[in-house]
Amino acid sequence: MNSEIREIVQALDLKPHPEGGFFKETYRSIGEIQNDSLGEHYIGNRNYCTGIYFLLTSENFSAFHRIKQDEMWHFYKGSTLTLHSISPKGHYQKISIGNDLSRGEVPQYVVPGGYWFGAEIEDNNAYALVGCTVSPGFSFDDFELIPRRDLIELFPKHQQIITHLTHN
Repeated sequence: MNSEIREIVQALDLKPHPEGGFFKETYRSIGEIQNDSLGEHYIGNRNYCTGIYFLLTSENFSAFHRIKQDEMWHFYKGSTLTLHSISPKGHYQKISIGNDLSRGEVPQYVVPGGYWFGAEIEDNNAYALVGCTVSPGFSFDDFELIPRRDLIELFPKHQQIITHLTHN
């Protein structure tokens, strides 16, 4: 880990994230949405909204995972973050999240709930500092990370990118 990345991790008090990278929850609304208003896919109440800092480096990646909620990514600093997503129907999309609008990068992007997604930094010796906002608020009860073979079985035509962005 280079000194600039180490400085960001320390300054923002980031911790390792289960899917890769580093994070810190920065916001969790006090108010909650009651379970009976959320629908059958949720068990329990959820906060209105949550937010995190998320730091990804070229030395690691965010493995394919999904959550039930929409997740909005906000670019803050560093190199372009490449986000890969696969819809429940198998449509693959690659988005560049960054601040170079002339190259088609977007500073903000929403991954719809139920989509499988992972992210990476394609530049060498680089990082991206982003924020992620989830509504209804994030809960690890809504987080799903499955083995590579199971994801390939669901989406065999995307085997190459799935293999690239999964750990097992």
